[in-house]
Formats: sequence, C-alpha cells, structure tokens
Amino acid sequence: MVGVSAPVARADVLPSINLQLTQWTVIAREKGFFKEEFDKIGTTKINLIAGGAADLLGAEAAAVGGGAIAIAQRMIYPATIHRANGLDGVIIWASEPSNRYRAPILARADNDAIKTVKDLDGKKFGSSRISCYWSSPFEQLTQAGLPFDSRLKQGRVRYESIDNSAVAISAVLSGATDATTAHLAASAFTGPWLSGKFKVVSRSPDDGIYVNHAGRVTYFARRDFVNKYPEVVKAFLIARERTREWALDHVEEATEIVARETRVPAEVARFQITHPGEWEFMAGEPRADKARLAIKTFQEWYVANGDDILNERRLTDDQVDTFIDGRFFVGGEYSIYN
Repeated sequence: MVGVSAPVARADVLPSINLQLTQWTVIAREKGFFKEEFDKIGTTKINLIAGGAADLLGAEAAAVGGGAIAIAQRMIYPATIHRANGLDGVIIWASEPSNRYRAPILARADNDAIKTVKDLDGKKFGSSRISCYWSSPFEQLTQAGLPFDSRLKQGRVRYESIDNSAVAISAVLSGATDATTAHLAASAFTGPWLSGKFKVVSRSPDDGIYVNHAGRVTYFARRDFVNKYPEVVKAFLIARERTREWALDHVEEATEIVARETRVPAEVARFQITHPGEWEFMAGEPRADKARLAIKTFQEWYVANGDDILNERRLTDDQVDTFIDGRFFVGGEYSIYN
C-alpha cells in the first residue's frame, strides 16, 4: 500500500478539480479515496467529467489544454504526439510495459476472407490515427511487409483515420472497412466483443515496440498546472494507487460500482476490470529514466519506419527528458514511490 502522508501547509490551494469519469475514478469517489487524499490539501470538490457517447479519441488533450480537465489519461504514443503538436504538458505517471492483449487487430467475426494479418493486403483499415489503434497495428503490418497508407505515400493497406469509436465499429460491421484496432476493454468495444461480433486477427509481438514502449499508459497535465499544484498531482496519484489495489482485491464490489456509475452491464464492467488488455488498473513505472527511454526508443522506431507525424515534429532528447516530470517518479520530491 502506498504510504499516506500527513497534511501540510499549502501556498496554493485548489478548491475543486475536474477529472475524467472512468472505471477507476468512479471507484475512487465511491470508496472515499479521492476525498481522503484531496481533503488533506484543501481540494474539497472533485468533479468527474464524462466524455459522452459522441466523444472523440484525443478530446482529452484538448480538454487539458483548455483547462476543462486537470489531469488526463492517454497512452504514451498519443501523449507524445500531443506534445509534438504543441501541448505544453508533462507526464506525471507512466505505466509498466503493455502486453499483446491490449490493442489487437480486429475483423468482423464472419469475414472468412480475413484470417491472418497477411489477408489485409490491399484491404481497408479504419482507426484513430493518434492512438494505440494506429501505433499497434502499424508495427504488426510493417513487420508483415504491409505498411499503411500515409499522407506521403500509398502503402499496402488502405488507411482511414476514424476518431469516433462507434463509427469505426459500424464501418467494420457494415463492410465499409475490413479491419480496425481497439482496446477490447474500451466501453464502445466491450459490448460488440462480448456479443461475438469481432474476431482477433493479430496481436502485437511480445518483444516488440508497442508492448514494451509505445503501449504504456500515461497521465499528463498542463505544465503550468503541475508547477502550481504538485501536491494535487501527488494526491491524485496516491488515490489512484489505493483504488487500484482495492479494486483488484474486491473485483465483485468494484464491478458493481463501475456498472452502476458508468451505466454498463455487470459483465461489461467485470471484463473492463479483469481482462488482460485493461489499462485502468495497470501498475506504474516508478523510474523516470525508463519512461524517457520508452519514448526515445519508440520514437526512433516509428520515425525509421515512416511515421509521418513524428518525421515532421519529433521530440528532441531534451524535450523528452522534460516531458517526463521526474518530480513524480522515484527520487522526486512528490513521488509516491519514495
């Protein structure tokens, strides 16, 4: 269990905070972990903001940039792209490495023309470009000699960027596209997956770039917010770790909370907590140097293999080093790992 620190005097008090409504945050609110940690520093109102059915992948970056939410979750590849695109944010938490279950390539279950990744040659693929839904299949298809189309040249797989998950699902089911990639534990995809509408065509290699580097989860916030309210960030991270430990020890009660508060069936909520591809309850990467190395490693690989965004706007080593805020990792002033 993460240590709980005693309250101390504060120069800057944040009366209220807006956070994303997710599986773990509804548990943290219900079980009082947010209240216990935030009360110590004077943050007495915690608002959980739901994205809504029409929310687009990547909208959390705009919400952070505009101040609508204080701290957002995003996988480390898209978080890096947001930084490269000008978001003045910092990563205050990064996860352990990912796994092969987190972002598989999916096709319609009854599509007998697509059984392996090789069958995608010349086919149509639709997914969100600035997400794991691109970074994971990009590696799989590149290794198979079937690169995606890009803005710069035509590949072997026709690629269309679709930022709305409902549209990406409908496209595959209707035949408008042949395949997509998704986190099966994402709310939009869990139902169709459990009802048997999709099949897995391919998974990221265990020794690959996505699993070990680009598929990590992060939490990030605006640099000015973090500099002004570092104790708020630390309270958030402690509450997350307490929630993670509690949920994994109380799966059925956690399932009941998630089902009620996010309005999904119990079997969906349970899947989102227990499936190997879930990401809400992953363990953290305590070392800042390893998180920095993950970004540098995957950025080099994607640039070498034709990532059009990072080829235009790659981060320098110094930018990567400051993007990972060492104050919240081992040895840092506000680390939960010390």
